[in-house]
Amino acid sequence: MGRVSGQFARVEPRRRATAFVLGLLSDLPRKNCWTLAEHAGDATPDGMQHLLHRAKWDADAIRDAIRAYVIEHLADDEAVLVVDETGDLKKGTATVGVQRQYTGTAGRIENAQVAVYLVYSAARGHAAIDRALYVPRSWTEDPDRCRSAGIPGDLTFASKPQLAARMVERALDAGTPARWVAGDEVYGDNPHLRTALEHRRTGYVLAVSSTHPIITHAGKFQAKTLTARIPKRAWQRLSAGAGAKGERHYDWAQVDIHDPAGRPGHWRLLVRRNRRTGELAFYRCFSPRPVALSELVRVAGRRWTIEETFQASKGLTGLAEHQVRRWTSWHRWVTLAMLAHAFLAVTAAIERRDRPALNGLIALTGNEIQHLFAALISPFHDLAHRLRWSHWRRRHQARARACHYRRQVTVQP
Repeated sequence: MGRVSGQFARVEPRRRATAFVLGLLSDLPRKNCWTLAEHAGDATPDGMQHLLHRAKWDADAIRDAIRAYVIEHLADDEAVLVVDETGDLKKGTATVGVQRQYTGTAGRIENAQVAVYLVYSAARGHAAIDRALYVPRSWTEDPDRCRSAGIPGDLTFASKPQLAARMVERALDAGTPARWVAGDEVYGDNPHLRTALEHRRTGYVLAVSSTHPIITHAGKFQAKTLTARIPKRAWQRLSAGAGAKGERHYDWAQVDIHDPAGRPGHWRLLVRRNRRTGELAFYRCFSPRPVALSELVRVAGRRWTIEETFQASKGLTGLAEHQVRRWTSWHRWVTLAMLAHAFLAVTAAIERRDRPALNGLIALTGNEIQHLFAALISPFHDLAHRLRWSHWRRRHQARARACHYRRQVTVQP
């Protein structure tokens, strides 16, 4: 918290933010303004809600401090910047950015809020260093709706690849040491993102669809069509990195891609084949200089670290448990959750470096560090405090129920 304390002009929000992050690092079964306030010893959630909505502090400045903190401890010249989105299922239509849209969280079209994240993935660990809320056209084309959710008046529609490109540009402009960018098909199939990375001479390994057009010296083909022409001897068994159940071995092959413009660089189609099912996956790759197949495979494997980051951030630090509706509140909650997760990721990296695990033990994980840290900081509130909160919750819920019933009576004939 000392790294970000200078971003708070007043001592009150600084102390409140510290209590907020300690609550996110606690073992509370649910994390929202109510539970965090009770954990901090407050009498009501008003202070936590004020921190997210009206207090004077800059969430983007905290984001930049998180990036600097992560880079200081995890810096790696061979690191990968991984982009991906995740969704939070929502009810109603008032929450900023919500609409019926596809989200991988549910695996189908649902009423959801979707955000794009950028993760710094290095040999020593990985953590999110940037975030951008996806605001659909149904919002940007409705100024009144945007105004009611606190969305800035100058915000225009940006696709997910455009949001990803901005975050990558921001990270690279800040001097973030990274050689590669990785992402799934949403980003690999987008030519503008690829072009932006090529202009910066930044390598990428981006997943593409099976019908993605590929230009070779022999002509233009779909990715799946080219795969049928790969000779058997071209496939190599390589590991994409260690998973929960051991090394992830696949068969891999590559095909050179022709650049009609004759620009300097090396373009390839990377193909992954499941050794058991034969299922294929395709990646479009670029590097300023020649690299081995094993290096492309390593980068492709690092893409999964963003899923691990999502899982840890949601499970340990409440990334998806916010119950906020407005633009500013969403950015502040998510940024503080990223800060809490960065603390766990950096602490785990320091432990692995300075205190190797004893025989018979695995290295300390973020999950175990959070469990130990929660025990260390656990506040001991008296029974009266807990009873007051029980009374406050029941009174608030009674008022909310009465309001819902009154609204229902006025709406229905």
